[in-house]
Order: sequence, then C-alpha cells, then structure tokens
Amino acid sequence: MTGTDVPTYVRDRPGVSAFELIDGAVYHSYSSYARGLDGLWGMYQWLDRAPKGRNETGIWWRHHDRYGKG
Repeated sequence: MTGTDVPTYVRDRPGVSAFELIDGAVYHSYSSYARGLDGLWGMYQWLDRAPKGRNETGIWWRHHDRYGKG
C-alpha cells in the first residue's frame, strides 16, 4: 500500500537533533526519533532541548499580580 517494502518504509522516520557551536566546534547535544517527538508540540519542550535550555536564571515565571512597575 505504501509503494515500497516494509524495511524501506520503516527506515525513514521523523527525528530532531540539536547542535551547539562553541569556539568554532560543533557539538551534538540532543537527538530523538519517532515517539520521542511527542513532547515537542509545545514551545517550552523545544527550548528545553536546546543546548542552553531556556537560557534563563532563577525562577522564570511570575504571578500576574507580582510584576514590577514600569
């Protein structure tokens, strides 16, 4: 039904990899395939898999009524 044999059909699957460039060298920091991609539907999941994560320090969320003035 797919126009190919089973081994060829299951060989190509979705995947994601993250890389980081440090001082001219490329480092592979993360990979996931097939069902491991389910968590990437939201933005925070993409940022969590980036080499430096969300690149935030301390608590990154605040209550709506606790923001500073101005």
